[in-house]
Amino acid sequence: NVQEMAECIRLDRDCAAICQLASAYMARGSRFAKDICALCASICEACGAECERHAAQHCKDCAQACRRCAQACRAMV
Repeated sequence: NVQEMAECIRLDRDCAAICQLASAYMARGSRFAKDICALCASICEACGAECERHAAQHCKDCAQACRRCAQACRAMV
């Protein structure tokens, strides 16, 4: 059911985009990396919470990955 998964898909895309941005900022030693990582952690947490609502195994796996990413980002901050 695509309609049921719409928010999950949107958050997955947001999460992937902010993770890519955060890694780029960290790689180049940007002074804004910590700010981006804080935002990344928030988005990863939201994505994980949404994915956790769904029964599909790939959603459960995604939720777990999002929680690990959020934890790593919080450690950067």
